Amino acid sequence: MRFTETKLPGAYIIDVDLHADDRGFFARAFCAREFADKGLNPAFVQANISFNAKKGTLRGLHYQIEPAAETKLVRCTRGAIYDVIVDLRPGSPTYLQHAGVELTAENRRALYVPKMFAHGYQTLSDAAEVLYQVDAFYEPTLERGLRYDDPRLQIEWPEPVTAISNKDRAWALL
Repeated sequence: MRFTETKLPGAYIIDVDLHADDRGFFARAFCAREFADKGLNPAFVQANISFNAKKGTLRGLHYQIEPAAETKLVRCTRGAIYDVIVDLRPGSPTYLQHAGVELTAENRRALYVPKMFAHGYQTLSDAAEVLYQVDAFYEPTLERGLRYDDPRLQIEWPEPVTAISNKDRAWALL
């Protein structure tokens, strides 16, 4: 695996190294030792799948506060998404800055999202499926969110929004 730190310290794009032959390929998608060697948390306790029927669907921006703040490893297993993270760490030099990356079934890329980062994505294809591994259990009372269209964040989503939950549309502006 190849780890590339984003402009937001602690958040990484993870690319797999394909070992190909006439049968296809083999690649390691996760290794606890390699994560730990990079100082990343390898202890995931839950895996979630999100299926999105329509291109332009927007989910997020979500996060959980302590004591259930989550580290996430996000991968698109079908179709394509534009994945966005926002740094919410108090005192961080990149506080409220965001980074975006295209995750697709074809590029097999993953995004490592540290604790206290809001996370959301927009589908770039119909029938997009996303796999999340998280290191904390979901606690509805500790869930928070940011508005996807908050003018302070200045996120440029690549597509018009075709579907979004009422909850995601209703998060308060900063």
